[in-house]
Amino acid sequence: MQRRFTTTQALQIILGDASLLDSDADEIDIEEESEPEQFSEADSEDDAPHPLKKNPRLDTTVTETAKDGTVWRKEEVGRHLHFTPIEPYAADGEMLRTIQACTIQHARDTETVDWFMAVPELMAFIAIIIWRGVKKVPSLSDNWSKMYGNKEIMATMARDRFQKIMQHLRFDCKDTRHERVQTDRFAAISELWESFRKNCVKFYRPGRHITIDEQLYPSKTRCPFLQYIATKPDKFGIKFWVACDLKSKYICNVYPYVGKDPSRPKEERLSESVVMKLIEPFLDQGRTVTTDNFFTSISLSKKLLSRKTTIIGTVNKIRREIPPSAKVKNCSEFSTQVFTTTNATLTVYAASRKKTVYVMSSMHGLIQTEDTHKKKPTTITQYNKTKCGVDSMDQMVREYSVRAGTRRWPVAVFYNMVDMAALNAYVLYQACTGRKERRPDFLMQLASELDASHVTAKQIERDNGLRKQAAEPEEPAKRKKCQVRNQCRTFYPAVYRENFCIEVLPTSQGPAAAATAKPNNQLSLRKCLDPTKSSQVEGPPPLNNPIATPTVSDSKFSSANKSSSHHSAWWKKRRFSNE
Repeated sequence: MQRRFTTTQALQIILGDASLLDSDADEIDIEEESEPEQFSEADSEDDAPHPLKKNPRLDTTVTETAKDGTVWRKEEVGRHLHFTPIEPYAADGEMLRTIQACTIQHARDTETVDWFMAVPELMAFIAIIIWRGVKKVPSLSDNWSKMYGNKEIMATMARDRFQKIMQHLRFDCKDTRHERVQTDRFAAISELWESFRKNCVKFYRPGRHITIDEQLYPSKTRCPFLQYIATKPDKFGIKFWVACDLKSKYICNVYPYVGKDPSRPKEERLSESVVMKLIEPFLDQGRTVTTDNFFTSISLSKKLLSRKTTIIGTVNKIRREIPPSAKVKNCSEFSTQVFTTTNATLTVYAASRKKTVYVMSSMHGLIQTEDTHKKKPTTITQYNKTKCGVDSMDQMVREYSVRAGTRRWPVAVFYNMVDMAALNAYVLYQACTGRKERRPDFLMQLASELDASHVTAKQIERDNGLRKQAAEPEEPAKRKKCQVRNQCRTFYPAVYRENFCIEVLPTSQGPAAAATAKPNNQLSLRKCLDPTKSSQVEGPPPLNNPIATPTVSDSKFSSANKSSSHHSAWWKKRRFSNE
């Protein structure tokens, strides 16, 4: 006998062993509804259960096949698709928001409470720094000058605004810095630097060979961990431990040196701690680390071998692990000695009679010499090929460095961060696109993209202001200044009093020539400001005010006025004052 099930019971049996997540990892909306086991048509319509909503997953989908074999499925508008798009790139990332918040806080504490800087403006500020590194000028203000000015910089931001942002540029909260400095000497920029370091590790997979060395960023700022290294081109600076990919010169990992690390065990050497810390994200993958004589040791080689990583590097001859017979002086030129120990080999090569090179390797099982005059062993040749990763990176960074004079060491560290980030971006751009582009061209384009949003926002704001100004009714036009006054000042000696000017005939030929001149060249009085007023003006100046403006009723003085002794003295004084 067949057993009949209701729709709800059949759906529960079908989905009884199924998970609530289907193959596409989307939730199936199942609504639990109570339905009686037996339902007769005689029941009233009000008591009848509502039909179960049809699940869209159970619908039959329509598929189409394109000419190349691609299968397309027709979907409804507004329905979740069968794939999840990747998250879009956030222009205002965590690092930019940190700089923005700390800079605004410092500006409001020291200047005005309404000071503000948007993230696009901060990106434009960084773009100006990059432009300044590519196009060198004598000083900062020359970037906005007429002779040396950069058009891109002048169109992006005003000089005073750039200097204001530079003045308030901060990378941490000043209120809590005193507490953090007790345990972290790098506290003024440590949070930002850690974000940058993690991004370097995350977005690139280096090749087989990684070079580890130190970088001394030139700076003479007042810094508690400033270093002096006599062998460097710049003797003073802030030291960084750098792990760099040999082939692409990508900066894989970097840490600042801030002095003694209290978390490091006493029995562990500083060199071993630095190498293990830098290479930690890339262990257990069969890579080879190249180091110099400061880092290389037997104990470090054993630690790396336990993590499936080999090492090759020079060894200092004063190390205790060097065998005594290898320290013999005055060896024959171009001679080679090989020593082995557990999972490591030591090559002693005499480059000259008084110079011996010690190279330790855990990657060579066989050491041979070249068939050349110098007879170099393979370990020496391999080390020479892989030792220059960090030095080449430092040279590339210095060529277009954004470094500038500053009294604050966090700003110097920020400059080094921008240089490293620009170099890593250049390497990633070439790896992703396959294009070979000159580095200065890439830096110019990078800066243009950084300031694009800020320039666009400025243009939109300017256009909106013009539209608003055009929509407002114009105010009544103000009376313009008299042009006759400027002409009088330029061509003739003149006497100005209030709204009048007196034009005086040049008297180089004497008073007689002036008296016989044409009427239109004789002395005349004009009213300059308001031609609509009557040409008749008030009477002569009062006797008790000899410097008052002379007044006449005609363009020429009347004989009555000339006969007056007061007016005659005043007139002679004015007429011949410029002779």
